[in-house]
Amino acid sequence: MDAVARFPFRLYRQMDADPRHWQVAALGGLFTLSWMTSDFGVTLPTLCLSFTGAMIAQLLGTTISNARDGNPFLYRFEWKSALITALGITLLLRAADPWIWFAAGFVGIALKFLVRIDGKHIFNPGCIGIVIMMLLLGNKAWVSPGQWGQAPLVAGYAMALAALTLSSAKRLDIALGFLLSFAAILFVRAAWLGDPMVIPMHQMSSGALLIFAFFMITDPRSTPDSRLGRILFALMVAGLAAWFTIGPNVRGAPLMALAALAWTTPVLDRFLPAHRFQWSQPRSAASPKQLNYSLMPLQGTKETHP
Repeated sequence: MDAVARFPFRLYRQMDADPRHWQVAALGGLFTLSWMTSDFGVTLPTLCLSFTGAMIAQLLGTTISNARDGNPFLYRFEWKSALITALGITLLLRAADPWIWFAAGFVGIALKFLVRIDGKHIFNPGCIGIVIMMLLLGNKAWVSPGQWGQAPLVAGYAMALAALTLSSAKRLDIALGFLLSFAAILFVRAAWLGDPMVIPMHQMSSGALLIFAFFMITDPRSTPDSRLGRILFALMVAGLAAWFTIGPNVRGAPLMALAALAWTTPVLDRFLPAHRFQWSQPRSAASPKQLNYSLMPLQGTKETHP
């Protein structure tokens, strides 16, 4: 087989070496889609602001953690996590002032280092960054629920589904569990009250819901390790998000629900233990102190770095 024929397989292996490659590719595609087809405030300057904030927090957190553990200065500096956080924030967050995107990226990544249980952070950085801005700033920060038209939305779902299916993170269960549960609650309620089905269909036709379901609640580092735990977590988040939507009509209901229920992840991990997910690392990146440390998920592994 010549080099041209082998290229797709080599590219796939390189992409699959780290599930975040698929996330970056899909979120980058969604950013481009939103940038080109809508006028919802998705711009390159806002992406640069959120990415700068996320990178500064990632650099500070990594440096402090490495100094504490005696590792090299930039050992396991996860710029890809900062980029994923920045893309998610840029796609979802709308703000009255430019500095808010910077603050959301910085706060989201900073809390990844500061709020940890058993070596695992419990908040999705993009989600908690947006939620804190909304809670602190009121009407100056909000989530845009409707993005894109029908055809771009379908293309976005196809892109997100492909990325999650191809990714070795294997978190399709929690994405589908959330979407199916959330949709079931909305449609059953509409049928019970005799409302037209166009209401729940409109509530489900949201670019924000797509990004949340495929790139936030699926975060393997802040959700339960076991499949049963993930499904239970998805049901709880879907139930609370539906109540936020149809009850007090909370802005950014799914994100608020995910942030409010983040504490249940360590509880589910304790009662439903499973192999902890780790982002794959090239063996050459191993610390001198950790040459014999397995880089695959291990039962009961504790980490000092994200």
